[in-house]
Amino acid sequence: MRDFSTDISALALNTATLGHNLDGYGQGWPVERVIDACAERGIGGIVFWRREIGDRAVEIGNRVRAAGLEVAGLCRTPYLTGRDAPDTLDEARASIDMAAALGTGVLTIVTGGTEPGTKGLLESQKVLADKLAVLAPYAAGRGVNLALEPLNPMFGGNRTCIMTVDDALSVCDRVGADNVGIAVDVYHVWWDTRLAAQCQRARGRILGYHLCDWREDTRDMLLDRAMMGDGVADLRAIRRAVEDAGYTGPAEVEIFSSRDWWQRDPGKVLDTVVERFRTVC
Repeated sequence: MRDFSTDISALALNTATLGHNLDGYGQGWPVERVIDACAERGIGGIVFWRREIGDRAVEIGNRVRAAGLEVAGLCRTPYLTGRDAPDTLDEARASIDMAAALGTGVLTIVTGGTEPGTKGLLESQKVLADKLAVLAPYAAGRGVNLALEPLNPMFGGNRTCIMTVDDALSVCDRVGADNVGIAVDVYHVWWDTRLAAQCQRARGRILGYHLCDWREDTRDMLLDRAMMGDGVADLRAIRRAVEDAGYTGPAEVEIFSSRDWWQRDPGKVLDTVVERFRTVC
């Protein structure tokens, strides 16, 4: 595995770690201040949310690169399945355009839930694959890869129709596009004892790796992720599974924490991210 104790160039900050993806949370740092703070600490990349970018994608992407960082990704497309996704392909194309304008090659997809009137997951996964088959060529033409993110099963039904790496890969197989792969997020896969084998199946198709930890007594299923080292996830084993499958890209810290880290000074949060990345990841 890579040695993060002496080299943090692979570390990328997902700005959600500072509360920037939801209204009313975090300390309200502007994008420019976040970029500068990451650069000061030697962080290698930043992943933004669409709500932060607006019509400034080219400007922000250039600012990131001028600071010596990369735009490691963009979160996320609209839901593509479920009750909230009847007509979202145009918005999905706009999110692809935003990723391209930022100069990032990875756009994360949280799929959305089960299709109205269906039972189980297979029909929703078919709908998802059909929509991805439309979007994939559009994204490829703009140099953007689409990363399907399986979510913890507790989000099944309303937020996701893929809950394991195997689920995500089955959709990828159905689409059959070179620019459609997966993102592996500790929060969502830490529990899966078959993860290593699934990652081997994913060789060459892992587009993202997301870091946080699982709080043993989780108080909120969405907004109570732990800082790395404060939970029960086997972080080294998960990274080994991802890297043994050939992944060498950024390790993206993404912590939703309304009761804890989002209430702290962002500079101290970033300092903790760097320290934990060096010591426990």
